Amino acid sequence: MASWEVPGDPAAVPAARSAVVAQLSRWGLQDVAFTTELIVSELLTNAVRHACGPIGLRLIHERVLICEVSDGSSTSPHLRRARSTDEGGRGLFLVAQIAQRWGTRYCDEGKTIWAEQPLPREHGTPRS
Repeated sequence: MASWEVPGDPAAVPAARSAVVAQLSRWGLQDVAFTTELIVSELLTNAVRHACGPIGLRLIHERVLICEVSDGSSTSPHLRRARSTDEGGRGLFLVAQIAQRWGTRYCDEGKTIWAEQPLPREHGTPRS
């Protein structure tokens, strides 16, 4: 597992993406770096723009790769299809398309949005 605290500033998102890519490289998971970087970018950007309190980022490497972004808000993001004229609103829709599963977990201090990705066979437990 790897975790970071991320400042609530949009300028912090690129550094967080770089830290994630470096961690994936240490784990030998370069094959999933592009999609993980995209998931991290979208979830962190949502947290920076719409949430409050401390923002946490965590990667969990087990049979799958789980990316979690936590913040102090209890407001859950909504999955929606953006119109062609919208400048934003595609982030969570995109995460839902590239993640195996995703969801929201609530606690007393706020919420955690998580996204799960399958790993290449050699990096996870073989599936039956």
